Amino acid sequence: MIGNGKQDMAVVVVRDAEAIGAALRQALETAGAEERPGLERALAVVADAAGAPDAEMRGRWAGRRIRAGGHQGPLDAVAAVKALRRAEPGLSLRQAVQLSREAAATEAA
Repeated sequence: MIGNGKQDMAVVVVRDAEAIGAALRQALETAGAEERPGLERALAVVADAAGAPDAEMRGRWAGRRIRAGGHQGPLDAVAAVKALRRAEPGLSLRQAVQLSREAAATEAA
C-alpha cells in the first residue's frame, strides 16, 4: 500500500435499528393509549434512520464533529477539514476531506 498506511475510511457506520425497532414494537404491544403515539413516532424515526445510506450517516457524524469544534461556515471548507482533524486526530487529510464533503452534501439535502 502506498501512503501512510491509514485506511481509506476510518468511520464505520454501526446500525442498531433492527434491535431498537424490535424493542419499540415490543413496548408498543403493552403500551397504554397515552404512550402509543410516542412509540409509533419513535418507530417511524427508527425506520427512517435504518434506510439512510452510510455516506449520509458519516456526513451527519462529521457535521456534528465539525460544528462541535467551533466551525460555523461551510462544512466542506478548508477550515472545516481542520476542525474535523482537530476533533479526530486519527483521521488522515484524505479521510477528513471526504467526510467534510459528505457532511456538506448531507446538510444540503
